[in-house]
Amino acid sequence: MQVEIKIDRSYTEPKILILTDAVTEDISNIVKKLSENVPQIISGCKDEKIEVLEQPDLIRIYANTGKVFAVTDKGVYTLRLRLYEIEERLDPHLFVRISHAEIINLKQVQSFDLRFTGTICVRLSNGTITYVSRRYVSKIKKALGL
Repeated sequence: MQVEIKIDRSYTEPKILILTDAVTEDISNIVKKLSENVPQIISGCKDEKIEVLEQPDLIRIYANTGKVFAVTDKGVYTLRLRLYEIEERLDPHLFVRISHAEIINLKQVQSFDLRFTGTICVRLSNGTITYVSRRYVSKIKKALGL
């Protein structure tokens, strides 16, 4: 895919033009991403205070007993959004879902242990050990370039 940026002072707002021989899934995804106006802010509740959580600070987001939690170095926060809603707000280059109930920040991973058959053991920067479910193993391997 080629990307070209043309500076023209006659345009008062940016204009995006896609030239292609066919509308593929990649093209559709690009159009969808460009059209989205989803807020990227994630806020969490801790000690009866609401704080804005910066994405690079998030270590993991998980669902447990009907609630969604976010873990940072500052502690565990309760989130009011569902896991899939949070996933839509997260940077897809930084975060990956590892199970039905958990998303991790790839920049906060210390190591992946591939010795287990059918699953992957993940050690996070805060010492937490979690596992990639079988259903998501291929997605993780693709994200890691394996």
